[in-house]
Amino acid sequence: MTQPDATASQPLVQPRLDAGSGFPTLLRKELLRFWKVSFQTIAAPVITALLYLLVFAHVLEGRVVVYGSVPYTAFLIPGLMMMSMLQNSFANPSSSLIQSRITGNLVFMLLPPLSHRDIFGAYVLAAIVRGLAVGICVWLVALFFVSLVPANPLWLLVFAVLACGIMGVLGLIAGLWSEKFDQLAAFQNFLIMPATFLSGVFYSIHTLPPFWQSVSHWNPIFYTIDGFRYGFFSVSDVSPWRSLAVVTGVFLALSFYALRLLASGYKLRN
Repeated sequence: MTQPDATASQPLVQPRLDAGSGFPTLLRKELLRFWKVSFQTIAAPVITALLYLLVFAHVLEGRVVVYGSVPYTAFLIPGLMMMSMLQNSFANPSSSLIQSRITGNLVFMLLPPLSHRDIFGAYVLAAIVRGLAVGICVWLVALFFVSLVPANPLWLLVFAVLACGIMGVLGLIAGLWSEKFDQLAAFQNFLIMPATFLSGVFYSIHTLPPFWQSVSHWNPIFYTIDGFRYGFFSVSDVSPWRSLAVVTGVFLALSFYALRLLASGYKLRN
């Protein structure tokens, strides 16, 4: 007599859709997106920063001394590092979202059970990684011109991560808001570029007239660069604790706003 199959009477176990998270997959996708074209996303910004360094260092080295004893070339390198990190951190999530929107594959991010926190974390963390990668490469290339060793590595890392985080969140907001490349270009050309170039990349704000010094203090990007320079030279235009408070406050405020946009499905679900 045939024995009944013992497994036939066991109930079928359905896979849990809420088991695990899609965050690692989305993060890996965003990391691979810029890494597979690293010549464009990492090498090109390094070459641009190198050109700035060659031109400004050749013209102003020996003519300008900053903070009393810092040569201009050494002063310039942290500014170029931070400028490159800021621009590339912004570009990573903004370009990813606008390309997904234009090509119509944004829906594939909405179909999986991803929370708004997962989406936020993956895009911002990938932006931070790209920004730090570009900054490290700029520093390594700059070592051929001047020996520049950080005096306070912890301050350096904190301001680098927070600065990349701010621009990553701004890139996420811009990518959500923009419906075409023209809108994203306007966001970058009329907001990001002026705020970056007018934040003390190429100069100390103490060389400016009093009015423009006051204006610079309203630019949050200035505090990222000034705090980052403190990590190299242990000297800055304002207190590093003040810079840390401003940068942290801006990052938290922008993160809260971006999370609200993602939670509401702003320009994602229509």
